[in-house]
Amino acid sequence: MSRKIKLIWDFRGPTAAKTAEHHEIHLKEFIVIEKLPLNITGFEVYSEFYAIAFMVVTDENMITVRDALKPHRGEIYPD
Repeated sequence: MSRKIKLIWDFRGPTAAKTAEHHEIHLKEFIVIEKLPLNITGFEVYSEFYAIAFMVVTDENMITVRDALKPHRGEIYPD
């Protein structure tokens, strides 16, 4: 079984929450277009001025997605 990796995009400022929410829409579109095996996405608001959008990919897809979408960071996604 391959690892799952959570790719993360950070958004800061007064529009961070709305920007992260909107970014998730594009991540979902990318999954459909590229026919990726996982469809785990989301956004999380941590404060009035900080939010993230994320997408979970497998080890096999990580390099391709990373190079195409340029996330700010990544972490191992727990099963």
